[in-house]
Amino acid sequence: MSLRNRMGAVAGIAVALTVIGVAVTVYVAVRSELYGQVDATLNDRARPFAAPGAPGPRDRAGDESRAAAGGGAPPAGRFAGRDPGGGLGEAAAASRAPFGGPSGHLQFVSATGRVTAPPDEGTTFPASARAREIAKRGSGRNLTDTHVKGVHLRVLTIGTGSQGAVQVARPLTEEDHVLRNLLIVLLIVGVAGIVVAAGLGVLVARTALAPIARFTRRTEKLTGNPDLSLRLEVEGRDELARLARSFNATLDALESSVAAQRHLVADASHELRTPIASLRANIQTLEQADRLSPDERASLRADIVEELDELTALVGDVVELARDVRSSPVLDDVRLDEIAAAQVERARRRAGDLAFDVHLEPTLVSGQPDRINRAVSNVLDNARKWSPPDGRVDVDLRDGTLSVRDRGPGFEAEDLPHVFDRFYRAGNARRMPGSGLGLAIVRQAAESHGGFVRAQNAPGGGALVTVNFGPPLPPPEAPPETEPASGAATAKPA
Repeated sequence: MSLRNRMGAVAGIAVALTVIGVAVTVYVAVRSELYGQVDATLNDRARPFAAPGAPGPRDRAGDESRAAAGGGAPPAGRFAGRDPGGGLGEAAAASRAPFGGPSGHLQFVSATGRVTAPPDEGTTFPASARAREIAKRGSGRNLTDTHVKGVHLRVLTIGTGSQGAVQVARPLTEEDHVLRNLLIVLLIVGVAGIVVAAGLGVLVARTALAPIARFTRRTEKLTGNPDLSLRLEVEGRDELARLARSFNATLDALESSVAAQRHLVADASHELRTPIASLRANIQTLEQADRLSPDERASLRADIVEELDELTALVGDVVELARDVRSSPVLDDVRLDEIAAAQVERARRRAGDLAFDVHLEPTLVSGQPDRINRAVSNVLDNARKWSPPDGRVDVDLRDGTLSVRDRGPGFEAEDLPHVFDRFYRAGNARRMPGSGLGLAIVRQAAESHGGFVRAQNAPGGGALVTVNFGPPLPPPEAPPETEPASGAATAKPA
């Protein structure tokens, strides 16, 4: 099932549950209202008989004589249905609705369970076990529904003391008819509402998912014809617009990555072309080695070795730059001060008379030792290469940041933004050995560890390169010193 159909189905189900809930609520409310009116009518008619000392059916004559003598009116509803002449006409009796119709039906239940009714009430209906129990006890109240001769009755039973109980019944024919019609209407409206809601849900889902359909078509087009310059149209500020902007940002990053890879390959091929061409020429010259003097042959061999070293270094740099930062996810605790000290000693051996002023704080970082070691070596080699004879290089490690300053010519203003770019070489550096990848490797190593690099001209002359490999870690706790055992001899320094 498609997403659009699922959304339509969910909307239809939600509306269906709502419609069913509303229909049930309306039906229950109307039924409660109708039954409440019926119960109020039953209570009104039974109230006079439920009073203490209320007369039973045998005292009707006394009631009539007391009413005639001004002793009080007979109980309300006691003589419902009488004609003005005091008797119920035969025509009225024949046309009377079952169990009194809306006016209701009155009957008495004696303590022995005998059921009687006034002459004008017509036939009686059997008393239930609950009604006979109330009549026997003379107190209590019960309201129930029952069916007698196919008629649905609402019956109220109230105890009348020693006289037993009185029962007032009213047919629910009209109420059932109203509820039946209401149920039909609710069913029709509910089914129609569910159908309409399902249709509207599908329509709304189709409209809401139209931008996603456009995204899908665009991505499929990109898959078939990988043109990274294509972008999605962004309209509005809703979630779909955010999705489009995120997708466009992904395409931007992908395009930048592909362009960087292409530039790396193009620049690498350009840089490799020169040493390979030089090696080719030197090797062709060696084919005529018998015509060369010993000094020329020695110079030629030294030149070949130098070109091979340069080619090897260039290939290593290219491989390092092309290396995936995530290819070595295992990190270790690295003593940055120890790596810097070892690389300074290496630079001293290769620098001759070059002096190094070193200040290193103990620093622990989390990273990859080989990448950090390569980056520190490149920074020091860059300072060594640009330092004048008998110059000085300052190496300072504070707060997890390594700073290396030389006393060379420094950076030109137009070169500063490109110092860490791949294969970038300043104008005055093109006559010197190197490929322009050393500082690019430094930047990649620093950023892969969550750090940064910065290049600037130092006050007083020279270049200053600052490298950070992420926040330093807290130093490990020193193991507690153990006190010598009692009586043991303590060694003293000589």
